[in-house]
Amino acid sequence: MYPGNSPSNYINLHNLPLIMLRLAGLRTVSARARTLRAALLLRRYSDVPTAEIPPETISIVPTVSLLTDDAGLFKNEYAGSLITHLQSRNLIESLTSDNLFELTEEGQPKLNVYCGADPTAKSLHLGNLLPLMVALHFALRGHGVVGLVGGATGAIGDPSGRTTERSQMEQIERENNVARIRGQIEGFFKNGFEYAKSRNVPGASDTALLQQNVKSVNNADWWQSVKFLDFLASFGLLIRVSQMLARDSILSRLDSQQGIGYNEFSYQILQAYDFWHLMKEHSVNVQVGGNDQWGNITAGIDLISRAQKKYGGLGNKKSELPAFGVTVPLLTTPKGEKFGKSAGNAVFISKTMTSPYQLYQFFINTEDEMVAKLLKMFTLLPLESIDGHILPKHEDDPGLRIAQRVLAREVVDLVHGPGVGDEMAYITSFLFPTPDQPFDDDLTADKLILKFKNSGILQQVSLSSFKNPDDLKLSTLLATILGKSKSETKNTIRAGGVYLGLNRDQLLDQDDVVLFDKENHLVDGKLLLVRVGKQNYSVVEITE
Repeated sequence: MYPGNSPSNYINLHNLPLIMLRLAGLRTVSARARTLRAALLLRRYSDVPTAEIPPETISIVPTVSLLTDDAGLFKNEYAGSLITHLQSRNLIESLTSDNLFELTEEGQPKLNVYCGADPTAKSLHLGNLLPLMVALHFALRGHGVVGLVGGATGAIGDPSGRTTERSQMEQIERENNVARIRGQIEGFFKNGFEYAKSRNVPGASDTALLQQNVKSVNNADWWQSVKFLDFLASFGLLIRVSQMLARDSILSRLDSQQGIGYNEFSYQILQAYDFWHLMKEHSVNVQVGGNDQWGNITAGIDLISRAQKKYGGLGNKKSELPAFGVTVPLLTTPKGEKFGKSAGNAVFISKTMTSPYQLYQFFINTEDEMVAKLLKMFTLLPLESIDGHILPKHEDDPGLRIAQRVLAREVVDLVHGPGVGDEMAYITSFLFPTPDQPFDDDLTADKLILKFKNSGILQQVSLSSFKNPDDLKLSTLLATILGKSKSETKNTIRAGGVYLGLNRDQLLDQDDVVLFDKENHLVDGKLLLVRVGKQNYSVVEITE
């Protein structure tokens, strides 16, 4: 893994003057060293011209302006059909009608798109991000977007892509999840528009106007007024059981030992009715979902067609309106595993469940076989910049991981807001310097605290929370910081697995006698930096 390279494994020649001065006990550096450091930082993290060009051995990640400032870069991909553009970004698996190619041409009437998510977890994850990316592209072209949270359908459980029934969730937990996910959907589009604006995407300059075309809904709001007998009387006769039985999500469960309950069998009817309701109330005519949602989406299109034939069309003069479906591919790793899930741990959109730092690290460790596809799927960078600049530089020397660095920066900016990706790049460079990207900056505790503010890994620990703060064993403090028992922490220290401070000095304390010392253990008397093993860092602001 990229950040697994221990900083102690490298000697950076550009730091040599500083290292020699530190060995001599001096605290100052030469003007030459300061100038070089400033030049490297400016070149690495901004578009400001530098006084000195860094050596060729240092690879500079392409800046945002280099990749997006030329308006001509977007010209070709924004001139034709949106569906064609989405296909070129690997975001389309299937369409229910090829008419969508023409309907998404520039100058055609705007469509209204919806995608949904059930509140089965406290947060959306990377699997939910693909349909949202399609919806974001539609919104940036001026189409309407509705994000649906399944407060009602979440109580039933979607059998699609599952071999067993979902465990039942308490109502209060489900309602809390609905509120969180609804906020995340709204936040995704808000950040997505700002991200698009920062990348000079055509039509993204007025983010407030774009936001007006986006809304979020909870299907529990209309299902609570639907009576069972009334629903069967009005829509039961429109639903064909033979079609329900023929869908893959049902067939696979019928053939399994577990079978399927009537609740999950009826799920497709509920989602179909959601599509009908949104079309009637919000003029929604396109549903976007994962590839495993094909059966549910086509069930909705069929219900809409039958309902309009029986009860009258929804268009002018009761004309029948068409409905369409778009599915995104199931994203898997080269090994066939679900992307974003490893050892049972999903990568979440919530910054409290997957911090911006963790999200950055996840994408910077993307396998080379996937990085080109993910750059097109999860970013708004021009395809010309991806294919003509980023990927050729990456292929020249894959070991520099330039494509992964750009991908990580872009996804973090998309999900958490422009600028956060650069902060995570700074943090990663500080924690894991490499020969081609050496970290070279004058550090203070205040600067590090500021840089780590949005990372999600900065802790605050008060010394007053301990019984004897003036006689506090370092192992006791570390146990609290690491969230481990005292015995586990002591064993880790004895094994030589704990490193402290800016220099990552190994903690030697076989007999557990070292006391916490503010002057020696803290940066500027307020910040504790702890590394356990090769890559597990804790950054802690210590207060009285």
